[in-house]
This record gives sequence, C-alpha cells and structure tokens, in this order.
Amino acid sequence: MEQKAEAQSVASSGNPMLKVLLGQLGCSLVLGALFWGVSGNVAGFSALLGGLTCVIPNAFLALRLAVPRREPGPGALVRAAYIGELGKLALTVLMFSTVFTLVRPLAAGPLFAGFIAAQLLTFTGFLMRDEIREVAESNKNGE
Repeated sequence: MEQKAEAQSVASSGNPMLKVLLGQLGCSLVLGALFWGVSGNVAGFSALLGGLTCVIPNAFLALRLAVPRREPGPGALVRAAYIGELGKLALTVLMFSTVFTLVRPLAAGPLFAGFIAAQLLTFTGFLMRDEIREVAESNKNGE
C-alpha cells in the first residue's frame, strides 16, 4: 500500500522524469502524425515506432531509478542506475532488431527521425532540473 502511494506521488508531483517521458511520447505521436500526413502510412508508422523505440527503454530506466529500494543509500541508487542503463541499452537494441526484422514495409529515415527527436527531448530534463534548482535556491534565499 505504501509503494502505491509513493508511485502516485511520483506521478502527481511534477516529476521531471515523468514530464520528459510524456514529452517524448507526445513528440513521437506528433511526429508520427506529421510524417503520416506528409509521406503516408509507412512513414508515419515508422516515425512512431522510432519514437517508441526511445520512450520504452527510457521508461524502464526511469522506473529503475524511481522505485523505492530496500536498502537506502547511494550504493543502491548507483546499482539501480547501472542496471537501468544496461537494461535500457538492451531494450533499445532488442526493439530496433525487432522493428527491422518484423516490420515490412519500413521507412528508415522517419524511423531514425522519430528516435532522434524523442532522444533529444531527454535534454529538456536537464533544463527542468536547473529550473527546479533555481526555484529552490530563490525560495531558500527569500525566507
């Protein structure tokens, strides 16, 4: 029950990880729709698959970092980050392999455009982190 409450607070607290994942998903949907409208079904579906090939592994990493650990401390967090990053890499390779072997016809350009666009949105998390830090510092100084 306690983990469920913590998971709900992560989702509702304006967590930068969640915002980045939702931004990546939204970008993937919009880019897929744009390619679909301009270049047709194959390009739109390929762009959407490219975006999902980025979003799903990033969600795995985010979950590894956000889930509470039994043993608190920096060592457990570093271990979770390593496992999460290795899992993210493995999932990315698996998803690209699956897409390239199972999806026919496929447009490679839109596929990689969707992946790269979603991946670039990861940097917005750094901007949000800096903004959060600035707000916290201004609140601390204003007390």
